[in-house]
Amino acid sequence: MTLKQTIQQLPDSAGIYQYFDKNDNLLYIGKAKNLKNRVKSYFSFTPELKANSNLSLRITKMINQTESMNYIVVNSEHDALILENSLIKQLNPKYNILLRDDRTYPYIYIDKSQKYPRFEITRKIIKASDIEYFGPYSIASRDILNSVYELCKLVQKKGSLKSKKLCLYHQIDKCLGPCELPISDARYNQELDLAYELIRNKKLLIKKLQEKMLFYAQSLRFEEAGELRDRVEKITRSEIKSEIDFATKENYDIFVLHNSQTRAVVVRIFMRDGKIISSTHDYIQLNEGYDEDELYQRVLLDFYSKEKPPIIAPILVASEFENISVIQEHLSTIFEKKASIKVPKQGNKKQLIDLAILNAKELLKKDKLLVDTKILAELQELLLLQRMPKRVEVFDNSHMSGVATVGAMIVYEDGKFDKKSYRTYHLDAKDEYAQMRETLTRRVESFSKNSPPDLWIIDGGATLLKLAFEIVNSAGVFIDIIAISKEKIDAKSHRAKGKADDIIHTKDDIFKLKNSDKRLQWTQNLRDEAHRSAIGFHKKTKLKLDKESKLLSLKGISQAKVQKLLNHFGTFEALKSLSIEEINSVLNINDAKIIKNIYF
Repeated sequence: MTLKQTIQQLPDSAGIYQYFDKNDNLLYIGKAKNLKNRVKSYFSFTPELKANSNLSLRITKMINQTESMNYIVVNSEHDALILENSLIKQLNPKYNILLRDDRTYPYIYIDKSQKYPRFEITRKIIKASDIEYFGPYSIASRDILNSVYELCKLVQKKGSLKSKKLCLYHQIDKCLGPCELPISDARYNQELDLAYELIRNKKLLIKKLQEKMLFYAQSLRFEEAGELRDRVEKITRSEIKSEIDFATKENYDIFVLHNSQTRAVVVRIFMRDGKIISSTHDYIQLNEGYDEDELYQRVLLDFYSKEKPPIIAPILVASEFENISVIQEHLSTIFEKKASIKVPKQGNKKQLIDLAILNAKELLKKDKLLVDTKILAELQELLLLQRMPKRVEVFDNSHMSGVATVGAMIVYEDGKFDKKSYRTYHLDAKDEYAQMRETLTRRVESFSKNSPPDLWIIDGGATLLKLAFEIVNSAGVFIDIIAISKEKIDAKSHRAKGKADDIIHTKDDIFKLKNSDKRLQWTQNLRDEAHRSAIGFHKKTKLKLDKESKLLSLKGISQAKVQKLLNHFGTFEALKSLSIEEINSVLNINDAKIIKNIYF
């Protein structure tokens, strides 16, 4: 069926639609209250099928590349919104805007139903009768909490009261000691009141910390003074400075966007009790132009996607956006009460928006990527990449004669290695091809939780590159992929004068760049980091396996029998959970009993 025929047969139902190019690459995912009307609005049908003349340059470019489409019918526009957002995160289409902010922000809370309440940190609603929350905090929640316990003589640890005995915290004058001493409610509440004030008033908190820091310094306790200095610095950074004074104790979540030609920034500000308590921002790479309507939808859906937040506040945005009523309906479902999204035009709330926009503009001015964008632009042009590689994942495997086989993925974003996003995998596969298949497949299976990057780099040649394309294509995901391998002479990898003569492989070509070429060096740097990660995890795994093997050999289980067990059951962890009968299916009954006795 042709594209025109598909469009003409679309139903008058809610749903999502997907556009594909001539190579079946996914270009775009959209939602619609009425599929027929929405999709037809993109096209002009006479004298031939082409992009509608009133479309933006970005959408016109997309429609000109569209050769086919699919669609899925759902029950409502709300269902279409949820499905669209989920698929965009998993499949990363070329023309959709993808946010990678999957953080949940912490809150400080107190359970006031306890006899001696104390403050703790949570990222979700606590199921208890009398909970009060403070937050969310973009950074420094732990520093604020630790500072409260530094300055207030509260019960320091949850388990302290159970011992019924005074502990170190009482000895160093950081706890009143209600576990053993007859502390009145009034006296304990004095400390609670101070803690409340410090959490709500950062200026007072910082002032008290600086006084304590000076005391430590004068007492020659420089390490403790240094810790407080670092804490003050982090708490100070956690919020945008503002002189806006709300007479009432109002709560607001503020979201604004600002963009240049290549980047956008989203700024989030959280006001609680009439004061700004924290702020955060994220940069977004604009690969195919800017769409403020779509980006506002993504920002709100992503921020409130997890579950009902502990504190529900009215939402302020800088401008109206498409589907604002649908987003509001969706958030009302999550909040279990009517959500409010407003665009203030005057007064204090408009001042909050203006403050956020001012900070967004300043952030874009300061946005200097550590990475040399000129190199990435040249690499994109040379390798015909669809996107500027803002976020890159690099894969390598490691083993020793089939033992301790592991895979590793490292992540590179905005000019630096994102080590919190690194992943390592224990692998069952025995040969290099199957190992890479297992590693990449496991990564693809996690796309629903951790969205795809812009680029994959595979440590290997054309065969592994083809494998990677097969895996992502079978998942319907849009990712650029390249591979890097060492040049081989007489079937052996070749290095000259300590420098690797590496080859970059793309789907349609190979590139033998000079050792001095910055584009090759950039790719090598990422490949080498993946190799280091894989080798490090392999050594750690091998050391653990050697210890387990030695333990078994001391009890008379030979290395050959150990290998037989691993070949059959995979890992020592699996072996530990087996019954004698299961082990006996591989070794004799006496060996099975010995192994069972070792691990139990």
